[in-house]
Amino acid sequence: MTQSLLKFGIHDFLNASPLLLPLREHGGDKGFQIVTGSPAALADKLKLGDLDLAMIPSVEYFKSVDSYRLVPNICIASRGEVGTVLLLAKKPLREISSIAADNRSRTSVVLLKILFPFSSDLAIHSVPPDPESMLANHSAALIIGDRALTLGDFDSSITVYDLSEEWFRQTGRTFVHAVVAVRDEVCLDETQKNFIQKAKLEGCGRIKEIVRVYNGLSGIDPSVLEDYLKEKIKYDLNEEAMDGLTYFSNLCYEHGIIPNKISAQFI
Repeated sequence: MTQSLLKFGIHDFLNASPLLLPLREHGGDKGFQIVTGSPAALADKLKLGDLDLAMIPSVEYFKSVDSYRLVPNICIASRGEVGTVLLLAKKPLREISSIAADNRSRTSVVLLKILFPFSSDLAIHSVPPDPESMLANHSAALIIGDRALTLGDFDSSITVYDLSEEWFRQTGRTFVHAVVAVRDEVCLDETQKNFIQKAKLEGCGRIKEIVRVYNGLSGIDPSVLEDYLKEKIKYDLNEEAMDGLTYFSNLCYEHGIIPNKISAQFI
């Protein structure tokens, strides 16, 4: 009897492409069916059991930590300016009462609440990522992912905050945007575990090729995209990244976003 493939969800954003490309090419041979989608959509599918493992927003991992284990040494992280998690503000932060938030992310929405001194009556509305309509109806807009890279220059009435840069300025720590989580009842064999690690290494060595074939961001200088993948995004869930992830989870606990402090468990 043929064993069914494990459904592996990966972001369809540029930042996940170094892992996604090798997985698409060779994942089927290693027992994986690759499913792509936004961070929020993948988190929902993993929670419902429609995926066996997935790259999900770090805050979604915190919320279901007892049900998941982490794949070691893989994440989407940054230290400083990243350019793909942006708050566009029409007013001073303390005067903002309504934010239109990109409906593809959840970690960034939580990060907003932790980083900035908004008014106590702040309302955050989850909407599709269309900056023009978002800013027309709200005091500020949160844009993530590839869409943020396509934004042009704004007039002087708009202040742009890079949330990763702000996090690093305030904490001096790495920010882990997403992790690869496995449902607790799902077992990966050693070949599959090793393949995921090798896929990350292979993909990080093929950045020029990835930029050349990536079709989600036409019209942007390839050198900008190459710099983003090589310099802005970090892929190792190393000691620095774990320190940042733990610190973020503790802040989530202190702000009442998660009910308990967490202890990460790995496959």
